[in-house]
Amino acid sequence: MSKINQSEINDVAWRACDTFRGVVDAENYRNYILVMLFWKYITDVWRDHRDAYLREYDGDEVRVARRMARERFQLPDGCDFYSIHALRTGTDIGERMNVALAGIEEANKAKLEGVFREVDFNSESKLGQTRDRNARLKLLLEDFASPKLDLRPSIVGEEDVIGNVYEYLLERFASDAGKKAGEFYTPGQVSKLLALLLAPKKGDTICDPTCGSGSLLIKVGRQADERDFALYGQEMNGTTHALCRMNMFLHGMDNFRIEWGDTLRNPRLFDGDHQLMKFDIVVANPPFSLDKWGHDEAEADPFHRFHRGRPPKSKGDWAFITHMIETAREGSGRVGVVVPHGVLFRGAAEGRIREALIKENLLEAVIGLPANLFFGTGIPAAILLFNKGKTHGDVLFIDASREFKDAKNQNVLTDEHLTKIDATYRAFQTVEKYAYRATSQELADNAFNLNIPRYVDTFEEEAEIDLDAVKREITTLEAELAEVRAKMQGYLEELGV
Repeated sequence: MSKINQSEINDVAWRACDTFRGVVDAENYRNYILVMLFWKYITDVWRDHRDAYLREYDGDEVRVARRMARERFQLPDGCDFYSIHALRTGTDIGERMNVALAGIEEANKAKLEGVFREVDFNSESKLGQTRDRNARLKLLLEDFASPKLDLRPSIVGEEDVIGNVYEYLLERFASDAGKKAGEFYTPGQVSKLLALLLAPKKGDTICDPTCGSGSLLIKVGRQADERDFALYGQEMNGTTHALCRMNMFLHGMDNFRIEWGDTLRNPRLFDGDHQLMKFDIVVANPPFSLDKWGHDEAEADPFHRFHRGRPPKSKGDWAFITHMIETAREGSGRVGVVVPHGVLFRGAAEGRIREALIKENLLEAVIGLPANLFFGTGIPAAILLFNKGKTHGDVLFIDASREFKDAKNQNVLTDEHLTKIDATYRAFQTVEKYAYRATSQELADNAFNLNIPRYVDTFEEEAEIDLDAVKREITTLEAELAEVRAKMQGYLEELGV
């Protein structure tokens, strides 16, 4: 059988959403579609491996069962996709689907407990009354039974096809649903840029304290060598937390720990002494200027994360940044964070925190990004890089805001743009009208204001105007205009007007 094209799989998966469009909110059917994809994937992998062992052991069911018991996950009898697909015309199909998914969770508690918690295939409020619900679920099961969605590794190959489909759906949902659904997703090119800039090494521990669906965390992890790394994350939204764990699983990431909870009010990644864990790399795209982030509780923070000052009640940007810096490994940890531009120059408490971090020589680079890169917001953003192993006192400013591809709905950074930003950061030198290496004294002279135009001069002088040429052009135009008027007058006289 020939291999299936990645775009074909993407299209079939996206068309499956038609069953729900106009009937169920996108935010709700997103979870159903992603769970169906996950379910179909583990079923196809299970069947593929079982078939291979049957061939290897000449049909010896006992040996095959023993070998299957050591698989990466377990799929109990009757809980696979095809068993439920065979029952798709039943009047209790929603209940049967729920029971099957519960069976999968129960058999894989360590890895999958709670991942289906937000999905109820028997929900009248989300999927309609019994007759309508059953009809929709029958269509859904038939869509995912399409030969185009045969996700067996022997068919799709060793490439990360299923991970790519999952990412494709996440991005389409985020793009189509606007800000509300876009909050959980960092565009692929921004994730890739952070992965390049942070350059994780073999054996690194990598954490995203606002990990969303985990796409950024996975991208940074994959930049490390040979998958010898450990991923950690925390996510406040229960639905997105479940999506993240499925995303990790589908990308073959087994060495991960994703916690559910509010990172600022209730951090949950501790070491053996119940202290905040320290990581080699901390990366995040936290919510921009979050209101009610936990200002009142910050003063009594048991982990003393806000010793440089409490960020304002209505803007939590520096609270997330401070948390990230406090959880980076002392002497070597690196931090990469996406921020709105206000973080660079706002005063008062934010200005004092910024000044303290600069004086501690932790800030390494400020990179301005183009506007309209993110789903649901057109405002420009920047990346701040901090380094606890920094060996000099300078800060590099890069203005990458003017170089992008103008796509249909959003601007895009191409691989060429990413390579240029990364190369400029590696060189750490001034580049005319693009980058500037500022000394600590220059930062102090600017009152620790990090607004990029203060450092990177992008002013383009206008070309000198040739006044003589302009006069000649005006004279020519006036002569042509007089000629046209004369002709018009002649025509009018002929008409007797």
